[in-house]
Amino acid sequence: MKHWDTVAVVGVGLIGGSIGLDLLAKKLARRVIGIGRRQTSLDAAKRVGAVTETTLDLRAGVGDADLIVVCTPVGRIVDDVLAAAAAAKAGTLITDVGSTKQSIVAGVAGRLPGGVTFVGSHPIAGSEKSGPEAALLDLFDGRTAVVTPAADTPPQATEAVEQFWRQLGSQVVRMTPADHDRALAATSHVPHIVASALAAVTPEEWLTLTAGGWLDTTRVAAADGELWVQILTDNRREVLTGLANVERRLAAVRQALENCDSNELETLLAEGRTRREAAGKLRPRTSSNSSTIKGT
Repeated sequence: MKHWDTVAVVGVGLIGGSIGLDLLAKKLARRVIGIGRRQTSLDAAKRVGAVTETTLDLRAGVGDADLIVVCTPVGRIVDDVLAAAAAAKAGTLITDVGSTKQSIVAGVAGRLPGGVTFVGSHPIAGSEKSGPEAALLDLFDGRTAVVTPAADTPPQATEAVEQFWRQLGSQVVRMTPADHDRALAATSHVPHIVASALAAVTPEEWLTLTAGGWLDTTRVAAADGELWVQILTDNRREVLTGLANVERRLAAVRQALENCDSNELETLLAEGRTRREAAGKLRPRTSSNSSTIKGT
């Protein structure tokens, strides 16, 4: 099992804080340095035990790190990776947790100093909550972490990042950045829009009539809107394709209702039920092996 002497976490919110909690609880790192822009957030991260020390100075915070994990919003990740790399020592490995990958991997490519390596990644875990107070021990246990190396990424760097996520309990899947963005548009980005739309069109005076189904379906609509604007615009092309697919499906349901076609309506609902049941059976379990998905 690999142990890191010093890990720097840039952005200690829900994901960054959960990484820190796991690293320290499992004794995978001796030091976890929390780096942020607001001292109040850093103080909260220290209070919940997600970090051993904190700093507002990114350059100072990453100087001793063997591993740097950038957990800032999608729109800031490239700049934060480049700033961290400029102050990192030779041999430092950098990864991120961004929900999109193509623009991040491309934005970093060819811009790192010698001896510093970046490997993109995305742990598919979290909640609608934010901030270090929302951090959870074992958040990544049994969840999928996607690792997205560039074509010229050294194999040993990719393997080190994959091992990092496996040590946090994740099942690792290796994908190209393009395949990742295409897949996450369907499994995360478009569902967020649908959840938000459903919540928005529900009349306020009927909210007392909502129950578990509405609350479960709209849960992610409570997430930070500013963060999601960055994700959706960054993955705009794939999200638009996914929205078109949903629109066609809704049009088919509307047509079946207009025609009072019970058989067609039952077929459409059955297809959704079957896909949902299949997803439940495929919930990832912790694995020591990684897999590669192509053409997602």
